[in-house]
Amino acid sequence: MRIGYARVSTNDQNLDLQLDALRIARCDRIFEDQASGSRADRPGLAAAVESAGKGDVLVVWRLDRLGRSLPHLIDVVANLANRGIGFQSLTECVDTTSAGGKLVFHIFGALAEFERSLIRERTNAGLQAARSRGRIGGRPRAMTVEKVTAARRLLRDGTAVRDVASAIGVSVPTLYRWLPASEVLRVGAE
Repeated sequence: MRIGYARVSTNDQNLDLQLDALRIARCDRIFEDQASGSRADRPGLAAAVESAGKGDVLVVWRLDRLGRSLPHLIDVVANLANRGIGFQSLTECVDTTSAGGKLVFHIFGALAEFERSLIRERTNAGLQAARSRGRIGGRPRAMTVEKVTAARRLLRDGTAVRDVASAIGVSVPTLYRWLPASEVLRVGAE
C-alpha cells in the first residue's frame, strides 16, 4: 500500500498541489497536517506512520514536508526502514525501496553525522577559547560572597528566613542551598 503524507505550515497555505501529486503517485491513503515542520507532534504524520505496515511505502511530495531537519528526516526514514516500510519523495526522486535510493539516503545520513560532528567541534573550540579568556558560561550565580555574608549577619540578628531571602534578593530555597542548615535560624519560618 502507498501511504501519502502532506503538510503545510499555516492556515494561509494550501495542500492542493501536494494532494494532487500524491494522487498522481497512486497513494491509497493520504494523511494531512497543518502544522509547522518544527513541531514534533504532528497527528497526521503519526497516523500515517502508524497505519503503514511491512511492505508499504510512505510517500511525500518533498523531503521538507516530512522532516524538521536532516537528522530528524533521517531518524524518521530509519524508523520506517526498521519496520520494513519504504519511503519515497516525489520531487527529489528519493526512493528507499530501490538500491540507489537507499544509497542516496545513506549518503544523507553520513552528511548529517558529519554536520553534527562539525557543530560539536566548533562548539567545544568556542567554549575552550572563552575559558582561556576567563569567561565562564551559564547563568550568573544568585548568591555572591557579599550576599552570603549579609544573610549570615541578618540570621544571627534574628531576622526571619523569608525576610532575609527577600532582603538579599533570592528565594528561600536558594538561601537554604547556600547556607548549612546549622546556620539557618528558623526564626519566623514556616
